[in-house]
This record gives sequence, C-alpha cells and structure tokens, in this order.
Amino acid sequence: MVVIRLARGGASKRPFYNVVVADSRSPAGKKFIERVGFLDTKAPEGREKFRVAADRLAYWQGKGAQMSPTVARLVKQYKAAAPAAV
Repeated sequence: MVVIRLARGGASKRPFYNVVVADSRSPAGKKFIERVGFLDTKAPEGREKFRVAADRLAYWQGKGAQMSPTVARLVKQYKAAAPAAV
C-alpha cells in the first residue's frame, strides 16, 4: 500500500518534516517515492509553515494512496486557513 506521510528531518531540537509518498513497508524517513510538500514547525512569523502540491496529492490519491491521519489533519487545517497556499 502507498501512504502519504511525514518524514522527519532537520537538526536536533529543530524539526523539519517532508510530506512524502512512500510504500507503507519502508521505514519512515528513509526511502520514499516522491516528496510532495513540507511542514516547518519552527518557521518564524512571515515564512510559510506548510506547503503541499495539491495536484500531486490528488494524483497519488487517485492511484489509491492513503493519507496518514496527521497529514490529513494538516491538509484540512491549512486548506481552511489559506485556500491559495494549499
């Protein structure tokens, strides 16, 4: 099964997450198929915290990919906040 989930990166105490499309059996954060966005939880005011390519997200969902609960919540939250950004 293909899933859309977060892969952690960044330095210690400075997390940065990539929104990736990956096989559900691969380790989280190691091997992935495609990077479709990012989440920067420590972004300063004025910089974007979350971005996802909506067309690629729709493409992978059309192929049967499932979003993780966290990614689904983030997409819903940021789509409501700023429809042009997602």
